[in-house]
Amino acid sequence: MTSRKIDLFKIHRAEYVAPKEPVIIETERALFLAIDGMGEPGGDEFTKRVGALYAVAYSIKMAKKSAGKDYLVSKLEALWWGVRGPGDFSQEPMSDWNWKLMIRVPEFVSEQDLKDAILACQEKGKALEVAKVRLETFHEGLSAQVLHVGPYSKVGDTMARMSEFVKQKGFSFHGLHHEIYLSDPRRVSPDRLKTILRMPVVE
Repeated sequence: MTSRKIDLFKIHRAEYVAPKEPVIIETERALFLAIDGMGEPGGDEFTKRVGALYAVAYSIKMAKKSAGKDYLVSKLEALWWGVRGPGDFSQEPMSDWNWKLMIRVPEFVSEQDLKDAILACQEKGKALEVAKVRLETFHEGLSAQVLHVGPYSKVGDTMARMSEFVKQKGFSFHGLHHEIYLSDPRRVSPDRLKTILRMPVVE
């Protein structure tokens, strides 16, 4: 009998099932594979680093499966900010956008697992960017989030609604704009894309 795959999105359901109306949640400390970059989303650098992140993620997953600890590779997440730092970066040129791409992994994934995966990817001729992937612990704590349905170009409209909600609750945004991509834009039409929008908040 094979063991059931670990599904981090089901285990931490409260963090990854968002309604269409904003809510306040408490997120837990979590471990991620991460890679940084700058430039237009969907551009050459962005695409290469998404590919590198997934290559390492699946290499670790297969190694852990062979060792009897199988799990599902989580959805892509990203933090976004502009050259002026945290805050509304949407009015800045996309070429100036900074981003950190992330994939959540189980706590048993180690630095040695990462090193082994990067080496395996390099031996298979994967892009040089795999060497830039790292393990990182991340904790936002108290946050507002909402489900955005539609094209990425309309995220600003949903963020405006969440901003108003946060003000009414007596909070304010702090930290970085966080997006969690529930849909694959290669397979889903723009009007049906589902993206969780999250922002840490303080009183």
